[in-house]
Amino acid sequence: MKDFNDHVLSIEKCIHELDEFEKLLLSKEELKEREDILPFLQSNLHLASFIGTCIPTIGNPDKIATEYDIFGDFTCDLAIADSISKTFLLIEFEDAKKNSLFVTKKGKSTPEWAPRLEHGFSQIIDWFWKINDMETSNDYKYRFGSASDEVEIHGLLVIGRDQHLEPREKARLKWRQKHTIVYSKKISVMTFDQLARDLRYRLLRYPQAAKADHR
Repeated sequence: MKDFNDHVLSIEKCIHELDEFEKLLLSKEELKEREDILPFLQSNLHLASFIGTCIPTIGNPDKIATEYDIFGDFTCDLAIADSISKTFLLIEFEDAKKNSLFVTKKGKSTPEWAPRLEHGFSQIIDWFWKINDMETSNDYKYRFGSASDEVEIHGLLVIGRDQHLEPREKARLKWRQKHTIVYSKKISVMTFDQLARDLRYRLLRYPQAAKADHR
């Protein structure tokens, strides 16, 4: 989907798709972006759209696009929108491997941020640069609305696994999640395990999920 399509979220289907996503995480220690992650999410659009609820102002994720074109220069893996609040979430998925988040350098006791993470993060920065550059264009107004509409656009990078992180690196990742803002736009970074936990927690707000047996 190169453009946004209308989407009606089904909580019942989302519950099932999250169950399957958790099974995928349990089945493999490492996941590949193109072979595991993107095909799964493109086939499970209710779960994919529900990721939008990570942003408080996305109460009803009623628009979704995969491989969303950003003015011809860039592509994001998944884009979700709430047409009422005019809030958009642009998501980049990267591999979930041992060295996706941090790498150990010889002679250094503190691991460095991994090239894979910095690559994904830089992609999101480029999206925001391009969006800002196009703000006065008719194409921008068609996609996001005029500046007077008070549009919100957020970025999310999902990468790596919890089990590959030591406590110190978990704290570093949490700090980066909390404090990274580019051009007044929030860019969040989380692991696939954290994403699954957050989505499960949010689903429990719904009676259908609270009654479901996930054992």
